[in-house]
Amino acid sequence: MTKIAIIGFGVVGSGVYEVIRKNAGEITEKAGTEIDIKYILDIRDFSNHPESNLFVNDVNIIAEDEEVSVVVETMGGLEPANTFSRLMLSKGKTVVTSNKELVATYGDELFALASENDCAYYYEASVGGGIPIIRPMKNCLSANRIESVFGILNGTTNYILTRMFTDNVSFESALKEAQEKGYAEKDPTADVDGFDTGKKISILSSMINGEKINHEDVHTEGIRGITLIDTEFAQSFGYSIKLIGSCRRVDDKYSVVVAPMLVKKDSPLAGVNDVFNGIMVCGNMLGDAFFYGRGAGKLPTASAVVADVIDALRSKDISFKAPWTKAIGNVLVPYDKIECAMYVCLKETDDETVAKVCQVFGNDLKIIVKDGYVAFITGKDTISAIDEKLSKINAKVNNKLMIL
Repeated sequence: MTKIAIIGFGVVGSGVYEVIRKNAGEITEKAGTEIDIKYILDIRDFSNHPESNLFVNDVNIIAEDEEVSVVVETMGGLEPANTFSRLMLSKGKTVVTSNKELVATYGDELFALASENDCAYYYEASVGGGIPIIRPMKNCLSANRIESVFGILNGTTNYILTRMFTDNVSFESALKEAQEKGYAEKDPTADVDGFDTGKKISILSSMINGEKINHEDVHTEGIRGITLIDTEFAQSFGYSIKLIGSCRRVDDKYSVVVAPMLVKKDSPLAGVNDVFNGIMVCGNMLGDAFFYGRGAGKLPTASAVVADVIDALRSKDISFKAPWTKAIGNVLVPYDKIECAMYVCLKETDDETVAKVCQVFGNDLKIIVKDGYVAFITGKDTISAIDEKLSKINAKVNNKLMIL
C-alpha cells in the first residue's frame, strides 16, 4: 500500500479524491499497489466531510510523515504552492501537480530539487487538463525531433470565439455567457488576454528546447480586440479564428507566440469548438499528431493527475530526468522577425486605399470591401516587413491577425 497526501481541496483536489475513491480497483491494478489517501491539507473547515479525519491544516504533518511518499499539489498559484512543493521534494517525496503557473515559473528549479533528493516532479495536468500531451511528447514521440507544437490551450477563449464565429454573438455578450456558465472567472484577464495560454505554451516550448523558456518573454496577445466584422471576413476568406499558442523550431531558435490567428477551415483545429482544446504536434519522423479533449474541468484534470500518480508508482525505481533546465541563453526569435502571412482589416473603403494596398502588397491579393472596411491577406513575410508596408498605405489598421 502507498500512502499519499493531497494539498488543496478545491475543484481539482476534490476531483482527485473522487477519482481515487471511485476507480480504486482499476487504479490499484494499474499502479501495482493500493493507494491510500492519508492526509488532505486545506485551511477551510471540512468537518462535515464523510472523511473529515483526513483533513489537516499544518503542512509539516505531511512533510514529517515518512509513510507518505507521493504528494498531490492542486492549490494553484505560486504561493504557498511553491514553498510547499519545495518542502515535500526536499523530504524525498514525489510531487504531482496540476499547477501551470508554478511549472512555467519554477519548473526548472523544482525538477533539479527532485533530482537532488531522489524523487520526481510530475506535471501532466498543467497543460491541456485531461488531454494527454506531456507524456506522449516525453515518451511516445521521443524518437522524433519536435519541429512545432501549436494549439487551442484555453477553453474559455475558445468558447467565446465559437459563440462569436458560429452565432454572431459579440465578444462582450459571449464573455458574459462564459462567466454565467462558470467557464470564465469574474476577472477573466488571465484567459482573454492570453496569459493562461502563454504559461502553457512556455511549458511545451521548454520541453522541446530542453532549457527554460520564460512565459514573460513570450509575445502574448488576447482576444479582446476581435470583432464580429473580423469573424465575418475570416469566414469569407475560408478561415476560423482561434487563440493559438504556437512554438516552431527555426534553425537553432524558437518562434513562440500567443495570439488570435486565422486557421484554415480544413485544419483539425478549426473544428475544435466550445470549451474543448486541441493540440497539434509535429515530429520530424512522425509528421503531425493531433490531441483533442476537455482542457479543463474537475474530473478530466483530476484523471490526468491520478495518471501521474500511477506513473510515479510504476517508475519509482527509475531515476528522474529533468525535462528542462534553467535558461542558458535567449533562444527566442524576436517577435518582429517571425515570418507569417497576416490578415489585415483597414477602416477605409475608398478606391485610392484599395489601389494603394494592391500597389504595396501586390495585385494578386484577395480583397474584400464591406461596411466601411477593407480586408485582405498578405503573403508570407516578417512581421516587421508587413508593418513597414502597412505604414506606406496611410490608412487606419482596424485589426491585424497572424495566420497559422
